[in-house]
Amino acid sequence: MFRVLTYCICYLIYPFSFLFPRKKERLAFGSFRGAFNDNAKYLFIYANEHCRDRELAWISNNSETVALVRGLGYRAYRSTSLKGALYALTSRYWFFNAYTSDIMFCLSGGAVCINLWHGVGLKRIEFNTVSGPLADRFIKRRFREVFFHPESFRRPDRLLTSAPFQTSMFAKAFRIAESQCLEYGYPRNAILTSRPSEVLDFIKKYEPESTSALLREFEKFSKVYIYMPTWRDSQREIFIQNLDLQKLNGALSAKGELLLLKPHANTIVTDAVEGCSNIRLIDSRTDVYPLLPFVDVLITDYSSILYDYILMSGKAVLLYLYDYAGYVRERDFYYPFDENVIGERAHNSDELIAAIQRGVPVLDEDARLALVNKFWGSSHTGDSCGRILKITAK
Repeated sequence: MFRVLTYCICYLIYPFSFLFPRKKERLAFGSFRGAFNDNAKYLFIYANEHCRDRELAWISNNSETVALVRGLGYRAYRSTSLKGALYALTSRYWFFNAYTSDIMFCLSGGAVCINLWHGVGLKRIEFNTVSGPLADRFIKRRFREVFFHPESFRRPDRLLTSAPFQTSMFAKAFRIAESQCLEYGYPRNAILTSRPSEVLDFIKKYEPESTSALLREFEKFSKVYIYMPTWRDSQREIFIQNLDLQKLNGALSAKGELLLLKPHANTIVTDAVEGCSNIRLIDSRTDVYPLLPFVDVLITDYSSILYDYILMSGKAVLLYLYDYAGYVRERDFYYPFDENVIGERAHNSDELIAAIQRGVPVLDEDARLALVNKFWGSSHTGDSCGRILKITAK
């Protein structure tokens, strides 16, 4: 009942949010689950460094995030505080990673909402969905789904995409015109192709000591893998359900290599890696993008991380597709899977371990560049942040 009452109040407030005068120079930023991460994080940092004539603030419902951003010397407010609410209500531009609820949906009326999104790829999303749990919200319009997720139906004024190949899909998914899509690439990806010294400087300035400590640990190993699986509704304990961790650890130990396990925020974290000398479980809140330039092999599946990772040359990819048939039933692809991925494949834990034992080859450069061009065009070579922020220029 409390949740229902909260949403009823939200619906009452929303129309009044259109009445507030909004300052063109005032920009609000936020991210899902109140975190400080993803494209909005990198755009916010860039804006603070390059846009001295703007008023910038990070808005979050998480007090730890607010403290973290303030610790960097930047303005941040709790979304439920008076200052936070007033700032959101008077900001002309909103930048977020998923939905207006990243800041606060009921205060978004009248704001220019710029959705930075959080991944290009193949999977059907939003109103492109045809099956699975999300179909109840976007296709069947179940009352409960619609009532508790009004942010899903608030169309963005602008949507960040990457290339025409992706724009056509995203425009349909968010029910907007292709002309509203900004093919500027992702702010978070600039760090992937930066010089190592620049990445290290970024880590020192903006990341917690735990990230620096993990990076120092890389030096002890001959090769570093990272496993980043996509979210599955039916597999919340994915690392212990589909990996023989002890056997995998033995293979890594024999070669002096390290494996990082990066869980989704919804994954149940267990102590399964305890005693595994060559496997580390990363906190789900860790920003891995500053670490990826120093990782040799990405292990993933249907996740959009693949398309970010291949922006770097000289890397290897291992696709772990143990549940391909079942996953396709749950989440349809907008484009054919086989034609739009790259990397060696494994279909069970034994095949994955065997691939590690023999060594995963570096991606063929011509094939990598062809896929990069398809998914990113030239957007990854420009100043993504600068181009996005020109929207707010006086």
